[in-house]
Amino acid sequence: MSALSRLRQLAVILSTAVLSCAAMVPGTATAAVQLPLDARLNEQIVMVPAGPRMNVKLETTLYKPAGPGPFPLLIINHGKSPGDPRSQPRDRFVYMATQFVRRGYAVMVPMRTGFAHSGGTYSDFGCNMKANGYQQAGDIADVVAYAREQSFVDPERIVIAGQSYGGLASIALSTQSLPGVRGIMNFAGGLKVHGGSCDWQQSLVGAFAEFGRKNRIETLWMYGANDSYFDPALVNRMYDAFSANGGKVQLVAYGPFKHDAHTMLGSRDGQQVWLPEVERFLRQVGMPVDPVYAVAEPAPQPRTNFAPLDDVAAVPFLPENGRRQYKAFLTKQTPRAFAVSSSGAWGWAEEGEMPNERALAACQAASREPCKLYSVDDYVVWGDVTEQPKDTMTGQTE
Repeated sequence: MSALSRLRQLAVILSTAVLSCAAMVPGTATAAVQLPLDARLNEQIVMVPAGPRMNVKLETTLYKPAGPGPFPLLIINHGKSPGDPRSQPRDRFVYMATQFVRRGYAVMVPMRTGFAHSGGTYSDFGCNMKANGYQQAGDIADVVAYAREQSFVDPERIVIAGQSYGGLASIALSTQSLPGVRGIMNFAGGLKVHGGSCDWQQSLVGAFAEFGRKNRIETLWMYGANDSYFDPALVNRMYDAFSANGGKVQLVAYGPFKHDAHTMLGSRDGQQVWLPEVERFLRQVGMPVDPVYAVAEPAPQPRTNFAPLDDVAAVPFLPENGRRQYKAFLTKQTPRAFAVSSSGAWGWAEEGEMPNERALAACQAASREPCKLYSVDDYVVWGDVTEQPKDTMTGQTE
């Protein structure tokens, strides 16, 4: 590939329920950009000891209400993106965390061994889903033990949630007697093996059968009809295997969600799906449900009259390929945001958390000039400017 081709290459960053895109600019390089911590939720990052010798530090996002507590606790467990776990960004689950902080909970989101900035080496047992589940559950158990020693945590009021691989790990954890843990919530839980010839679906069914036989904690499962990883037929097999072997489970099989129900928990619009079911489950296991803290919604970007949303020609600075990208952006799901720079670079983000910040970060990673938001969701936020493009060649892709 030529140097010019590399400079024109499109940078795409994929994670659960997240799509961001940046245009490359000569003289710049893409890099991981740290998004700001959420002051509304007192977000911070702590390192939690884990492992057989407790010498592995897990990068853990912590949210909590103001004050010393003790607060009931929710621990949310992440999935696995394709590729190297070390390259997977820190999961935050801001939408779920916000709802729980409003209800007076502290929330912890640990990145397990070998993921993101956590220590240790990720272990993969291939098609052995029981081994995969138990291995990951070990980290969660260590987080529970650590949390119960913290003064801001009520050690007798803890619930666990997991999405995708985190859901499988959380159900594996339900085979243990964990002091203070009252319930476990599984959102689209499982692990899909990409490529190879192993029957990973049957292995999942067998794993859930064993977890059901050993189950000791009440569980709630939520799976959507258009989940791209686990279709309803497979979900029914996993549920039947778990429940027939004595597992305590409530299955909520909801309908389609947007393009892919597998991303529901990380979506702003997913709250209307999961929140009523979670509130019902929390009541059943004796956990708080009523909101007790005010958490402000993020301030919206002010709408401007710069141009109609679909007026592609009005977007400033963009080269022709950038205008094609903006036209494609208009077909994306909300929440979404599009950012531009006077250098001719652009960046956009679709779905997931903090799309405005992600769009700006994607654009800025590809620009030598400051980036600004052009549109958010379904309206334009750009103010009238007179500055002209500094580099008409930037932002092109091949």
